[in-house]
Amino acid sequence: MGGSLKLFTVRGIDIRLHLTFPLILLWAAFQFGTASGAGMAGAVFGVTAVSFLFVLITLHELGHSFAAQRYGVPVKQIVLSPIGGVAQLMRMPEKPIEEFVIAIAGPAVNFVIAVLMWGAASLFDINLINTRAILLGYGGVSFAALFTYIFVYNIFLALFNLLPAFPMDGGRIFRSLLAMRLEYVRATKIAATVGRGVAILMGIYGLFNGGFFMVLIAVFIYTGATAEERMVKLRGSLRGYTVQQSYSPSVYQLSPYHNLQHVVDFMLMSGQSSFPVSQGELYVGFLTRERLEQALKTRGRHTWISDVMRRDVRPVGLTTDIYAVQQRLDAERLEALPVVENGRCLGIITRRNIQELYRFSRIAPGSLPKTQSA
Repeated sequence: MGGSLKLFTVRGIDIRLHLTFPLILLWAAFQFGTASGAGMAGAVFGVTAVSFLFVLITLHELGHSFAAQRYGVPVKQIVLSPIGGVAQLMRMPEKPIEEFVIAIAGPAVNFVIAVLMWGAASLFDINLINTRAILLGYGGVSFAALFTYIFVYNIFLALFNLLPAFPMDGGRIFRSLLAMRLEYVRATKIAATVGRGVAILMGIYGLFNGGFFMVLIAVFIYTGATAEERMVKLRGSLRGYTVQQSYSPSVYQLSPYHNLQHVVDFMLMSGQSSFPVSQGELYVGFLTRERLEQALKTRGRHTWISDVMRRDVRPVGLTTDIYAVQQRLDAERLEALPVVENGRCLGIITRRNIQELYRFSRIAPGSLPKTQSA
């Protein structure tokens, strides 16, 4: 993934560090080094404390991820950035109870850690320092201060994530509970509206109290709630339509023995940017614009298509649900997918095809009858 560095993999899930992550460590070094008056020792304490905090965040996101995998939801990766971590699920489950379990699994991990830390503090006689001093950065640089900092912020992480605001866990929990009684789109609209309200209040508080990070988080929550509502509306509008109603049958198809210059000519003449590749009538591969441009730079225009085409792009059928196609295009970062029946390529379905279908379904719903139950 561009803009991030892979650290390690857990159960097939890449744990990645965003390139802006060092900013939070610099902030921690400055904040603790000056607030505590301990200079370099305070700076080292701050970097150590925040590093442990992100270990907790990683465990929190793994809680979501393992719960998602239990329901068969693929997890692409977990990305850690200065404002927290995000587990990127390939899709959300259809059943509200499954979304509820996945959403609550993250905070549940933090509560389990809190119980274990409380037990460890009692067992080993670790004195927990005044919480207010820890939050303000005046708790000193001792082991007890470090333990207390991690303990307090672990609980804070769980409680903060339970706020009923998308895309935080509380927003998804709230939506899943509503969806058990209401229609899914309606439940999402209510949860997104509440989330935007929470974000506005957080932003105002942060703005007037010098809370820069709170303002950033408020913006993140507001945009996340809006994006979630838009996505669910799109899903509701597209559900029930199939590829057969929207694909492009009249497209250029390539032979494995065309060369890249032929593709450039076809592209300039037609505006088509993704090309299915067939040998005889049998579909064998797919050439994307990205792969074409990369091959032109590294191999030259006389390179055969068979040497550069993608063989990993799974085609869709005529009865494939349009929303499923939209999800795949987003997840695989493609502009189009090949449409294949019985091994024979019939055409392609593009983002533009889906956008046109969505627009006309909104303008005149009756003119495009759904062929599947939405």
